[in-house]
Amino acid sequence: MTVRDVRYADLVDRYDLVLFDAYGVLVHGTGLMPGAVAAIELLEQRGKAYCVVTNDASKLPENAAVRYASLGLALDASRIVTSGMLLESHFRDHGLRGARCAVLGPPDGLRYVQRAGGEVVPVNASFDVLVICDESGFPFLEMADATLTSLVRMLDAGREVRLVVPNPDIIYPDGTHAFGFAAGSVALMFEAALARRYPGRTDLRFVRLGKPEPGLYLHALALAGTRSAVMIGDQLETDIAGANRAGIDSALLTTGVSLGDLHDTAPDIRPTYRIARLDR
Repeated sequence: MTVRDVRYADLVDRYDLVLFDAYGVLVHGTGLMPGAVAAIELLEQRGKAYCVVTNDASKLPENAAVRYASLGLALDASRIVTSGMLLESHFRDHGLRGARCAVLGPPDGLRYVQRAGGEVVPVNASFDVLVICDESGFPFLEMADATLTSLVRMLDAGREVRLVVPNPDIIYPDGTHAFGFAAGSVALMFEAALARRYPGRTDLRFVRLGKPEPGLYLHALALAGTRSAVMIGDQLETDIAGANRAGIDSALLTTGVSLGDLHDTAPDIRPTYRIARLDR
């Protein structure tokens, strides 16, 4: 199937709901992506529904809205759907309410776990669940080492520990031409260490809640009450793959992580459209 090049303004006219990734599409680590304000203004002018669907689990929606506003992008918290919000249904469905949880991430990451019904405990204590919400907001090496030590101690004693990462992203744009490691990279680091310590233990892997799993999209579609939607993202393996799994159309914005050459792209991560910018 050929990926069609399309202008953003024309794409907006084709759907009732426009979904955006946050990092690499509207914002980056230190500011706004090109065209972000114009993109939202066009939707407001045309009365279109829209929502931000982000793997970021470091900020509650209300705090993410405050940060976006400080950058010059006005977004209501009700329009922000995060992977951290999926912890609530995951804890409910897997009997984890009341579980003792070690959490790596900033204060809002801990609050996501508490809202899901988990009891947050120190990483050097005994815990039932390890949740990696973000790669920042804590002294990384010190806490990662302490967490790994506690985890190995409990696994050596035959304890079962659940591993959860809401944000599976490996990297994220930290500027228009800069990148940083994301929470998914931290999960991979722990998995590599556990594989070395316990070869053959295929169960010692993190449950990944966010994109490319379809849960974020399905939540946003339910909120909007429509399936006439398109997802605009910058990463084939998360944004585009997740939209495909959710059964909606997608558009790759070529100013973020994934490059625009889609010649040999596998069908499961192939977008419906390709767009070069958001401001026209």
